[in-house]
Amino acid sequence: MSDRMIEQFMEMVRIPSESGEEAAFIDYLIGAFRSLGAEAEKDAYGNLLAKLPPLQSDNPAPILFSCHADTVKPGRGIEPVLDNGIIRSSGTTILGADDKAGIAELLEALRTAPRRPPVEIAISRQEEVGLLGVKNIDRSRITAKTGFLLDNDTLDTIIIGGPTYFAIDVEVTGRSAHAGMEPEKGINAIQAAARAIAALPLGRIDHETTANVGVIQGGLIRNGVPDKATFLAECRSLTHDKAKALVEKIATIIRSEVAVNGANVELRTNQMCRAVSIADDAATVVLAKKALKTVGIEAKTAMMTGFTDASIYNNLGIEMAVVGIGAREEHSLTEHIRVDEMIQAKDMIVEIMRLSAERPAAG
Repeated sequence: MSDRMIEQFMEMVRIPSESGEEAAFIDYLIGAFRSLGAEAEKDAYGNLLAKLPPLQSDNPAPILFSCHADTVKPGRGIEPVLDNGIIRSSGTTILGADDKAGIAELLEALRTAPRRPPVEIAISRQEEVGLLGVKNIDRSRITAKTGFLLDNDTLDTIIIGGPTYFAIDVEVTGRSAHAGMEPEKGINAIQAAARAIAALPLGRIDHETTANVGVIQGGLIRNGVPDKATFLAECRSLTHDKAKALVEKIATIIRSEVAVNGANVELRTNQMCRAVSIADDAATVVLAKKALKTVGIEAKTAMMTGFTDASIYNNLGIEMAVVGIGAREEHSLTEHIRVDEMIQAKDMIVEIMRLSAERPAAG
C-alpha cells in the first residue's frame, strides 16, 4: 500500500501548483477524492471541499482534515527522485512535499482506515502567500468543530499556536535626475529606502517575535537617480500586542528615515492573521498524541512563529491542531521526505480516524 501512496505523491508533485495556479491540481484532487466515494467540489474561491460518510462508526460528529494545494516557487517542472528511501527533487526545483505529502498521506489513510467518523476535507488555495484560500473558504460548508491540519514537518511535534503576522509594503518616492550631469537635482529613492531599512529592528527580537525585510526593488538605469524604490517587510509575534507595537514602531522609523532624505513614502500594513493557541490538553492534541504513540512517537507540543491555515480555523472556532507530515527543508531546492515517515504519518491519520470513530468528538 505504501507503494501506491508514494506513486501518487510523485504523480502529484509533477502537477504544477504554485500559489495562484492551483486549478489543475485541485481538479486532479476532486477526481481522487470522488474515487473514494467523497462528495467533492470547489467553493467560489476555488478551494476544494469534500465530505465522506462514516465507516463502521455511529459517531455523528465529523472531523476535519485540512491541507493546502499550493507550493512556493520554483514549483514548475518538478521531477521527484526516490533514492534509498528518500524522495527529493532533481535539484532545480522544490519538491512540493509541503503540502502534497500531507494530501497523499490523507488519501491513503482514507483508502485503508477500517473505521472513521464522518470526515470533512478542506484543501485550500494560496496558503503560501497569506492564507488567502482559507480566509475565503465557504465556511457554511464546514460543520466540524475539531480538526487536524496536515502541514507541520516533524512528526514528533504538534503545533498548538501561531503568531499575529503583519505584512508591510513600502513605496518610496524621490525625484529623478541625471546621475552624472546634475545629481544634486535628484532625490535618491533607493538611498532613502536603504536608510530606513538600516534603522529597522530586524531578525529575532525576542523568543516569540521576529521582523524581516525580504524584498527590495528600485531604479531602472545605472546613470539615473532613481525616483522609485519599494520594499516588502514583515513582523510577527506569538503575542498580539507585541506584534501590533512592533509594526507601529517599524512604520514610525520608516517614515522618519525616509523624510530625512527628502523623499516621500506610502506605507501599507496588513494583518494577515492574529495570534491564537489551543490548550496543551485540547481534545485534538490528546487525540494526536495517542495516535502518534501507536506508531512509536512520543509527541510534544509547541508554538510556532510560522503561520498556517490553523490560525484562521482556530480564530473561526474550529479547534485545529497541526500535525506532521515528514517534510524536511521546505521552501528550498534541498526539500526532501523519507518514505518511512510518510508511512508513519499515514498510520497516524488512520489511528486518528479510528479513535474518533470510537467516541464522540469533543466540542
